[in-house]
Amino acid sequence: MRIYFTLLLVLILLAIAFVFGSQNDQIISLNYLIARIELSIAAAVSLFTGIGFFLGLLATIIWRLIRKGKKSLAKNRSTEI
Repeated sequence: MRIYFTLLLVLILLAIAFVFGSQNDQIISLNYLIARIELSIAAAVSLFTGIGFFLGLLATIIWRLIRKGKKSLAKNRSTEI
């Protein structure tokens, strides 16, 4: 049930980002350390939503791998004693 709630929440947030981006076609200038780029607000929202999604996915995968490693390490230590 938890997975369905999470999936529904992600889909709602993506829909809100899509609606927000499609209603704003103004050009903005993004300045970062080494360059500057001009994008529409829709493209910027899509870009940063995608980056945020992939960073969150990567963090979740790394967190689960670390947790699984800690559990297996604890299990190995308990069987040694």
